[in-house]
Amino acid sequence: MNIAKIMIPKVMTAFLHDKNTVRQGLEVMTRYGYTAVPVLDDGDCYLGCVTEGDFLRHVMAVGSTQKHDHEHYRIGEIFRRDFCPAVDIDAPEEQVISAILNQNFLPVVDGQGKLCGIVTRKSVISYLWEKTNR
Repeated sequence: MNIAKIMIPKVMTAFLHDKNTVRQGLEVMTRYGYTAVPVLDDGDCYLGCVTEGDFLRHVMAVGSTQKHDHEHYRIGEIFRRDFCPAVDIDAPEEQVISAILNQNFLPVVDGQGKLCGIVTRKSVISYLWEKTNR
């Protein structure tokens, strides 16, 4: 499997940096309607994903739904590093299939851990469909 062929490149995906405010994260999640978004460090290395649940737990802990109340908190304080593990751009087909069974998308990283893009469950299923129906 050539992951690069079925991957959505980083420039075409939504992502956040760990230093972004929670308000900025809420705005990105609302704008795109995603349930999870990759989180990167300053060097664009993949750290994990922030989810709707992470935001909900944060809002409940702060006790406010006012956007300005979330400008003092950072994404790095609320996301889970162990959620949505990434795969390497050279990962074998079996690893990609196994991982996508448990996640809606897979972050794809290069040898330095930098985010290259994402692979969606739909793109993997489409790839497998085409492969079996040739």
